[in-house]
Amino acid sequence: MDVEAAQQAVTDLLKALGKDPYSVHLADTPRRVAEAYAEMLTPRAFTMTTFPNDEGYDELVLARSIPVQSLCEHHMLPFHGVAHVGYLPGERILGLSKLARVVEMFARDLQVQERLTQQVADCLQDRLRPLGVGVVIEAEHMCMAHRGVRVSGSRAVTSALKGVLRTNPASRQEFFTLVHAA
Repeated sequence: MDVEAAQQAVTDLLKALGKDPYSVHLADTPRRVAEAYAEMLTPRAFTMTTFPNDEGYDELVLARSIPVQSLCEHHMLPFHGVAHVGYLPGERILGLSKLARVVEMFARDLQVQERLTQQVADCLQDRLRPLGVGVVIEAEHMCMAHRGVRVSGSRAVTSALKGVLRTNPASRQEFFTLVHAA
């Protein structure tokens, strides 16, 4: 990421908006904005730690209400909410914190919620090789709340299912029931 070029772009944007980027109140804004975007768009490195499923655990593993925040690629405004991520183990199990890490890894990009949901599911399916994966993301989009239709509080819900969580009606129902359990 070229932070200096981003800083210049913010300066140019402020000028285009009729603002003085060199005023006492805005003088450091281009740097702060460029650094903020660099932080929001750079995923933290992590290792996808898996362990042998020696105990043969064969029930659903679900992490609910993982905080998710990203930037809409159409307006570069934030969207935020929660992700519910589950999998039905095969030969390996995953360190539970890694479910949140995978969500964050793909969220730190210019995104659409549909793609984000699919990327999380695909990554877990490809790297873990479980019997099934389920991902539900519920998020409020500031591009809807602060511009255009200006609907505050509305949440978009997307889902992606893989393996038996997609093909087996009972497994699918169990996943969605646990996602919405109190």
